[in-house]
Amino acid sequence: MSIRNLDHMFAPKAVTLIGASPKPGSVGNVLARNLFAGGFQGPILPVNPKYKSIEGVYTYPDVASLPTAPDFAVVCTPPKIVPGVIGELAARGCKAAVVLTAGFGELPGGEGKALEQAMLDAAKPNLMRIVGPNCLGVLVPGAGLNATFAHLAPPKGDLAFVTQSGAMATAVLDWAHPRKIGFSHMVSLGAMADVDFGDMLDWLALDGRTRAILLYVEAITHARKFMSAARAAARLKPVIVIKAGRHMEAAKAAASHTGALAGSDAVYDAAFRRAGMLRVYDVDELFDAVATLANPPKHAGDRLGILTNGGGLGVLATDTLMDQDGHLADLAPDTIAKLNAVLPKTWSHGNPVDIIGDAPPERYAASVEALLQDRNLDALLVLNCPTAIASSTDAADATIKAAKGARVPVLSAWLGDTQSAVDARGKFADARIPSYETPDKAVRGFMHLVRYRRAQESLMEVPEAAPDNLCPDPDAAKRTVAAALESDREWLTDPEVRAVLGGYGFGMPKAETVADIEAAAQAAAKIGGRVALKIVSPQILHKSDFGGVALNLDGPDAVRVAAAAMVERVRKAKPEATITGFLVQEMIRRPHAHELILGASVDRQFGPVLLFGQGGVAVEVLRDTAMALPPLNVKLARDMIAATRVSRLLKGYRDRKQADLPAIERALVRLSRLICELDAVIEFDINPLLADEDGAIVLDARIRIAKPTAARQGARLAIEPYPADLARDIVLPTGKTAHLRPIRPEDAPGIEAMIARMTPEDRRMRFFATIEKLTREQLARLTQIDYDREMGLVCEGPDGIWGTVRLTADPDRGRAEYAIALRSDLKGMGIGLFLMRKILDYAKARGIGVVYGEVLRENRPMLEVCKNLGFSVKADPHAPDVVHAEIALADWPEIAAAAR
Repeated sequence: MSIRNLDHMFAPKAVTLIGASPKPGSVGNVLARNLFAGGFQGPILPVNPKYKSIEGVYTYPDVASLPTAPDFAVVCTPPKIVPGVIGELAARGCKAAVVLTAGFGELPGGEGKALEQAMLDAAKPNLMRIVGPNCLGVLVPGAGLNATFAHLAPPKGDLAFVTQSGAMATAVLDWAHPRKIGFSHMVSLGAMADVDFGDMLDWLALDGRTRAILLYVEAITHARKFMSAARAAARLKPVIVIKAGRHMEAAKAAASHTGALAGSDAVYDAAFRRAGMLRVYDVDELFDAVATLANPPKHAGDRLGILTNGGGLGVLATDTLMDQDGHLADLAPDTIAKLNAVLPKTWSHGNPVDIIGDAPPERYAASVEALLQDRNLDALLVLNCPTAIASSTDAADATIKAAKGARVPVLSAWLGDTQSAVDARGKFADARIPSYETPDKAVRGFMHLVRYRRAQESLMEVPEAAPDNLCPDPDAAKRTVAAALESDREWLTDPEVRAVLGGYGFGMPKAETVADIEAAAQAAAKIGGRVALKIVSPQILHKSDFGGVALNLDGPDAVRVAAAAMVERVRKAKPEATITGFLVQEMIRRPHAHELILGASVDRQFGPVLLFGQGGVAVEVLRDTAMALPPLNVKLARDMIAATRVSRLLKGYRDRKQADLPAIERALVRLSRLICELDAVIEFDINPLLADEDGAIVLDARIRIAKPTAARQGARLAIEPYPADLARDIVLPTGKTAHLRPIRPEDAPGIEAMIARMTPEDRRMRFFATIEKLTREQLARLTQIDYDREMGLVCEGPDGIWGTVRLTADPDRGRAEYAIALRSDLKGMGIGLFLMRKILDYAKARGIGVVYGEVLRENRPMLEVCKNLGFSVKADPHAPDVVHAEIALADWPEIAAAAR
């Protein structure tokens, strides 16, 4: 449901408290006191039939007797009466509630779940939104709303904290209070029966009072909604997340706590990276990251300069930097010369720059100025340890003055708990220079900057296009899987696996599957050269574990002997196995090749996930793998490879040449397409994929299948894949043929070329500004879309993109905004009208109720198109040169016919 009616929760006009109590120490009493003391300007209406007044405020016996319909209800009654209370509130027109009561889905057995469902059923007719149950409540300091039983009320600020754990909410409040950290929102989600992380991310992304979003996550319940909301929010502001339950034991505790399954931590890590979020691991790091990202740099360089008055501090900072894969900047010769001129002869003459313990403020200032002019630095960390010779506070003042207007980020760490150190850190905070208590925390803060900017750049990077013939015959693969499903089998046979891999373009050795020993010998003679022999049995997946693999067999006689011995070994090791034959395979001799693993499995939260890493029989021991969510493009595949240790070996070393990295990237993209298109595949394993300078070839693979359930079909992926089914050849009104398809990230150069062929006036009509070309970020935003809530269609001719139309839906999909652009030399051919019809058809099919657009009043051709399609057009009262065009799709396309 997303953000519908959340405005009634976070900006209510009237609030009611169901279960208010005068009993000291009770939840109902603490809630009443917090609500009345919060500064809320509207009416607060307590409800409890046992009392006439609470905290001096008249108390009503029931919901029906309330003098006005509340926007927002706070419910802390026993669980069994909660569904009835929600029903009464919904009947009065209440639009939102927070249910603090426990005793719902987190309890074992079915009673709690049944109560939770009854509560949701009672809320549904009025589209009433519910936070909770089993939560601390909701805090909106800017609205004077404290609907929690927390012990502290934070000041108004620009951070939003959303947590599943009420205890974590109170701990963060306690931590933030002495540091004077304020919040725009603090929301304890509890069991997330209705409002969840996806809803909150959508709400907070568009909230102008929120600078950064902080999450404490134990489990995600709706993966696609979460990923869609997270990717949208992370483009607009920092999203920083703590994920609890990283280990199996902690995950079990989280499950018993919230009633939700935590899932694999490695998959969560992959999801957070893909969404552009920054993951941290404790509360201290969470708020350090907030301070660091207050003014993130435009570039994500990892070369750090370190300035210190103590050599030991510089060494500690360097160690931490190396541990976190950062780089110590190499100082330019000119910088060394400048420092020689202002520092004692005993300075370190390198990075870290040790300016000696007696450094006065002037030495700090001169050194900072010199280092900030060095183009080899991406950031500067200034350290200070207290001495009796020089003032730490004066050094801070000098550093702040010298760093004003710096080209790169400046971070600081003034050590100690004396008043001078505390005062210095306060000065840095006032100057908006991130300040830390220790060198390792400061370096960690620097790496937050690096990781955040890299994630943002990754969101904006334009990938190169994959080859058109990457997957030559996916339909053949689909037929193979469908036939296997009909025979009610769980694992594909070796020939079926080869058919699927061949359909998606994976390279494989020559091979034949045969029924007996003599046929195996004949197959070896046919293939020629040395061969590998593998047992074929539906009960044996890992053939080498049971002696079912023989390598380097030279000729038919060697194959006969090996096959007979293999049958004897396998029958002894696994007597219940049915041996159906042998696979005779060309022996691939690549002595310097790397053994890699490519895999896929289905995570219970995020659906299909992909795996890449170092393969071979020791894959579980080596544990050098990376995970990612499909779909992948070439850039994402490259990032996945780079996240492993084996990637360094693939680049070549000593006498081993660099492996064909593009071939490995293509293999990952093929795997991604296979998993996106074959819903029945639930487990996939290539081990090994042999890779060297001559390419990548599959030596062994296995595929597990299951009949897709109705719930899995079409919605099993956490990120909606490219909707290739929308692509088709078309005939335009003029009779010209073209190709219509959804936009792709790889279309950025084509869109740029199309815009270059628009006149300056047409560009102004489309973008409401005079522009020559789009920035890299703007191109990425137009082409890297979330197909779950956006769509872009391109009309493509033989000479490139002719036109494009875009649709962006709100999170509820009730309304969507369109935008359209055409090459100026192709105007008058009916392309614009055609594209508008197609995007309106798409919008109606997706269940969108209203499509609208803002059009410059002088853009008569666009207004004529709107008129022909049945849009209503009215003036924008806030912008006299703009008109608002809107169409309700309930009667589309009939309304367009009537308009003509």
